[in-house]
Amino acid sequence: MKTVLIHLISWFMVGVLPLMAQSSTKSDLPPDAQIRDLLVERIDKQHQSVGIVVGLVDSAGRRTISYGKFDTGDSRAVDGNTIFEIGSVTKVFTSLLLADMVQRREVALTDPVAKYLPAGVKMPERNGRQITLEDLATHTSGLPRMPSNLSPKDPANPYADYSVEQLYQFLSSYQLTRDIGSQYEYSNLGGGLLGHVLARRAGMDYEKLVRTRICEPLGMRSTVITLSDEMKARFAVGHDGAMQKVAYWDLPTFAGAGALRSTANDMLTFVAANLGDVKTPLAPAMAAMLAVRRPTGVPGLEVGLAWHILTRDGREIIWHNGGTGGFRSFIGFERKTGMGVVVLSNAETLAGVDDIGQHLLNPNVPLWQPPKEHKQVAVDPKVFDGYVGQYQLAPNFVMTISREGDHLFVQATGQPKLEIFAESERDYFLKVVDAQITFETDSQGRATGLVLHQNGMNQPAKRLP
Repeated sequence: MKTVLIHLISWFMVGVLPLMAQSSTKSDLPPDAQIRDLLVERIDKQHQSVGIVVGLVDSAGRRTISYGKFDTGDSRAVDGNTIFEIGSVTKVFTSLLLADMVQRREVALTDPVAKYLPAGVKMPERNGRQITLEDLATHTSGLPRMPSNLSPKDPANPYADYSVEQLYQFLSSYQLTRDIGSQYEYSNLGGGLLGHVLARRAGMDYEKLVRTRICEPLGMRSTVITLSDEMKARFAVGHDGAMQKVAYWDLPTFAGAGALRSTANDMLTFVAANLGDVKTPLAPAMAAMLAVRRPTGVPGLEVGLAWHILTRDGREIIWHNGGTGGFRSFIGFERKTGMGVVVLSNAETLAGVDDIGQHLLNPNVPLWQPPKEHKQVAVDPKVFDGYVGQYQLAPNFVMTISREGDHLFVQATGQPKLEIFAESERDYFLKVVDAQITFETDSQGRATGLVLHQNGMNQPAKRLP
């Protein structure tokens, strides 16, 4: 269940792309043959997946384009009815449940989470403020990305043995490090907790709640957690970055954060409903999910109830992504043009599918290309001391450079810490994405600023005092 981040540092990528001339607002989704060529390159040349399915919806209707197989040793072709793990796209369903329960007057966005937990569970508080359901849905609760007491017996299925009791123990002992609502930090813990409390409020398990409140009204018959025998036959095999088969994931306690499995056809139905093409009693709840907007710290990027809203080139793209140990997923749409895109892959790789989804919705967003070769060199770690500090790339977007022994790291606002590697005393590169950093220094070797090189752009950041 990776994150909503486009593979870790990639929200840098979205955040630093330049504004370009406003694109046409008519639907301009490319033809099937062009998309298939893209998938052929991604799978056969770039080796970033085994099978990918793209689903498109616009004023002309719905279509799916696919390429690749269920597994490296299975010749069956993936298609619109193939089932994939959708990972954190599940959070959109969880927040839709929240918005629908608000419409039904079963809960309120401002309700404290503690209201729906057993009396013995102590939710963290800070400065007299309690964490609300809205705080969880917008990733502004102050809760960390993951609970510190997650210690899986099987790292290949990391959430399978995390219990409700462990969740309650963590919540009762955790001390918030910042004010609630003050900062965006993507949290799988928060998404899982939201699904848990909504299921408790409804008096049924999470899967049944999703099925009865969302899937049955929309006719989404292949969006489930528990697969029937017939569905198991349509379930693609997951793969890691080396295209090796990996285990499926089970998330009994964190179901609301990433447990759903689905097909491109079902996800197209879901996207079409959010665009208003499918008439549904869920329409008011879907609209309410976008009425809430909070900043993420990334320029041009806000978060609603689970949905992320990227404003660029005069366009507003609403999207979410997901990843598990063997799958990647993307769904997104643009209300002005009526375009919607679904991309599902049966491999957890660097490239993933986010760039494909974003590019189809806005051609100005570049497609991923394999990182250029960079040669790591040895640098005296004492040099790193002159670089340690914070650098402001945008008003609410800071890059923090830190040193741990002989290693140097970068951490952007709301993102995980990532190691950077020297190719000279002032030039560094990341291995997880095609991005580099150059430090600008004074005569004593202390950095006065840095430049982030990514997607053909050079973005300067001044060092903060």
